[in-house]
Amino acid sequence: MTDCTNCKDSLEAQVKALKDLIEVARAVVSTLDLDTVLQAILTSAMRFSETPAGSVALYDDRKMELSLHAHAGLSANFIKTERWDVNPGGLTQKVLSAGEILFIEDTLETPFFNNPIALNEGIRSLICVPLVIQKRTVGVLYLDDFVPRQFDREKLNLLSVLSSFAAMAIYNAKLHNRTKLMAITDALTGLHNHRYFQQQFPQELGRAKRYQKPLSMIMLDVDDFKKFNDTYGHACGDLVLAAIGEIVTMTLRRVDFAFRYGGEEFIVLLPETRLESAIQVAERLRERVERETVTALKGIASHGVTVSVGVVAYPENGSGRDKLFNKVDALLYRAKGEGKNRVYCEQVNGEGAKD
Repeated sequence: MTDCTNCKDSLEAQVKALKDLIEVARAVVSTLDLDTVLQAILTSAMRFSETPAGSVALYDDRKMELSLHAHAGLSANFIKTERWDVNPGGLTQKVLSAGEILFIEDTLETPFFNNPIALNEGIRSLICVPLVIQKRTVGVLYLDDFVPRQFDREKLNLLSVLSSFAAMAIYNAKLHNRTKLMAITDALTGLHNHRYFQQQFPQELGRAKRYQKPLSMIMLDVDDFKKFNDTYGHACGDLVLAAIGEIVTMTLRRVDFAFRYGGEEFIVLLPETRLESAIQVAERLRERVERETVTALKGIASHGVTVSVGVVAYPENGSGRDKLFNKVDALLYRAKGEGKNRVYCEQVNGEGAKD
């Protein structure tokens, strides 16, 4: 009778574990948003393994680097380390090499576990799960406890099944993100394209109005670009545009937006930036283009290129989308008419140029 009861209890436990696993799988494949996927993986895995804390890090095999993307139950001091290298001989390196789940039942009794950040956090036991798809590790799932403990071996086996679902979900979400990025990216310059500007400009202007924050816009156009193309060829012209795309990217903050608006024309949106600061950014862009395109074209063309630039800001220069765009466009061509290779803006008390 006792054996039958134990058998029934064991069977019920297995059925419950399988139901939990199915629920986890459903959660992690229910969305293509990467951040949502990662949080779903972590939340479900913590519940399944009955651990009070954990994190998910994505793995860059080219840089041998991990980056933290989801976490729960951990202190602010612990999670402030957003990126870290894989240390030889450490826990993560062992997991990445083996491609299998590794667990530690007591960190203080494990010689190779020497992570001071984790030890200071008070992590005493943990499960480390590689997320592998097509023999490539895309991330690592860490499930942490603050007391020494023995882990259920059956659940560890089921976690390996969960990790396959999780890796597939991460792969699909990344692929979805890349596809979306391609749709809004100009292939030549790496900047956002015209279509994305039409989508993003009203959103950023609406946000500026809603939170009563400034927003600046810079429009720049390559001077005499047709003549340059006629002289050196379109392939050389493409090199110029690609170089300008890189210059713009390297000059801006992460919160800024840069677009190839069309042809040789570029637009930059600077959230929470007033006109005076935007003029300084525009001037840096103008100077860098003049200087660095010479280097980029060394041995190909006899000189680099310059740009003419217009700058406007909300609310100083207007509040309507069309008004701001038309004004920055007019200022750009005013700069060209005044001699090119200059920044032109409209101060509150009148127009003015910066040479």
